[in-house]
Amino acid sequence: MRTQLFCLLALTCLLSCGQNTNSKTANADNSSDTAIIQNARDAYAFAFPLVVMDITRRKMTDSNNKEASAPNVFSNKSAFPDANFRDVVRPNADTYYSTASLDLSAEPVILSVPDTKGRYYMMPILDAYSNVFVSPGSRTTGTKAHKFLISGPGWNGTVPAGMEQIKAPTNMCWIIGRTQVNSKEDGDKVVVPLQKQYKLIPLSAFGSDYKAPRPTPDSDLPKEDPNTIVRNMPTDSFFNYFNSLMIKNPPAAADAKAMEKFALLGIAPGGRFTLDRFSMATQEALKKIPGDFFAAAKSFFEKPKQLQDGWNPLGHTIGTYGTDYQSRAFVAYGGLGANLREDAMYPSAAFDANGNPLTGASKYVIHFDKGKTPPAKAFWSLTMYDPDGYMVANPINRNAIGDRSNLQHNADGSTDIYIQHDSPGKDKENNWLPAPAGNFNILLRVYWPKEEMLNNSWQAPPLKKIG
Repeated sequence: MRTQLFCLLALTCLLSCGQNTNSKTANADNSSDTAIIQNARDAYAFAFPLVVMDITRRKMTDSNNKEASAPNVFSNKSAFPDANFRDVVRPNADTYYSTASLDLSAEPVILSVPDTKGRYYMMPILDAYSNVFVSPGSRTTGTKAHKFLISGPGWNGTVPAGMEQIKAPTNMCWIIGRTQVNSKEDGDKVVVPLQKQYKLIPLSAFGSDYKAPRPTPDSDLPKEDPNTIVRNMPTDSFFNYFNSLMIKNPPAAADAKAMEKFALLGIAPGGRFTLDRFSMATQEALKKIPGDFFAAAKSFFEKPKQLQDGWNPLGHTIGTYGTDYQSRAFVAYGGLGANLREDAMYPSAAFDANGNPLTGASKYVIHFDKGKTPPAKAFWSLTMYDPDGYMVANPINRNAIGDRSNLQHNADGSTDIYIQHDSPGKDKENNWLPAPAGNFNILLRVYWPKEEMLNNSWQAPPLKKIG
């Protein structure tokens, strides 16, 4: 507590009085500079999810993107992503997406979902800071038809009869709907007709013949993926972008202590962050923060501190983060849009059973004993990604494998999945997840996990090197 108070006082003195070239000791200057730099690092991690969420929103609503939709309008993806997909890291090949960027600043919107006839779906909604604050769908609200009124934090109107209100903590939100798909034929016959019935309508248009608006171009938006766009932002541009976003999407009450510290740097709703108020040495350190953050985030996934047989279980902090800002930032970097643990769990592996990096130069097998496949109330899959979190091209166009893949089982009921660059042979190709020639990582998705996975009594078996 005393250390925190000292840092706050040091920052206040430095920023209110300007640079003090007549400081009594160099140690005092160094202490103040260290506090400023650490505070800025913390602020960057705090801000990253909001900034990358907004860049993603702009990507989703930019008419230069052929799959774009206007705010408050669903965009349905009726095919699985492939190696060319770069809009979101670690997309899945288990469900068709129905996504929408919500702007609740003017009025609420009504989310209507049909009776899915028992088909598994979920409509998790993320706030502007990437927290899942509600998750309508099979697990929570069932599969019957339903209407939800999604309102922003400043709305106090009357909820129409027959609707369930969802109070959003920020005006910018993101729906990442997912509907189970078992095959292309299943998708065409069952899922696409369901997607066409997912609707978003402004409250003022309820009951009318509403025609959804079309997206508009965003000429200022770079062509790179959201992570790259954010990584290329200079530190001062990044913080000022964040400052502007916080005007409509202020931090939660629980963030008050963090925001008090950040405000001393000029990081606040509508604030102004400038580098020239700091010493030259501090400026140079502040300029390096984006690169340092992305290196740490990449290491978080590629070189985790705690592994279970080569798997990174990602702990218990996912989907909603409270004041664990670092976990929130790293997940936003490596898996923006991650679900609540109760909806889906995502153990990832970048290492084999011996702790060596996974590479297409080697061959691996994952062995599931009989009855020991991932415990899911819905379904499970293993998905292949390159080191940056994108799918990889392969000769059989298979990016994921799981319980809907017509897996061949061994005589004793166990199951082997082969993960390698070249085919394991025609007799084993049903169980083959193709890998790139270089390094890779895989993600195990377990939808609606059972209690034994939630309490960590079931653990994924290791990837064992073979041959």
